[in-house]
Amino acid sequence: MYYVPDGTERCGYYECEDCHTRFLDIQIAPTMVCPYCGEEIDMEIGPDDEITEPKESAKLIQMVEGEDVEKMDTLLSLAITGGDYSWI
Repeated sequence: MYYVPDGTERCGYYECEDCHTRFLDIQIAPTMVCPYCGEEIDMEIGPDDEITEPKESAKLIQMVEGEDVEKMDTLLSLAITGGDYSWI
């Protein structure tokens, strides 16, 4: 699968408020840092610079369970991979 490992039985379906990307993640939490637009930590920070806190902009839309995990993963990955959609 594209977003979650094969055999995943339960995952979270998220949408980022900033970039409006929808994705699946094996972590299930009310909010999380978006893997696409989330701020990366700057390792070359100086003594006068402030450390930026990552913004949790991705919100949980729903929890996906069972065979729906594979279907949702395939559906969401079609736009990115241009994969086979014959199962729909």
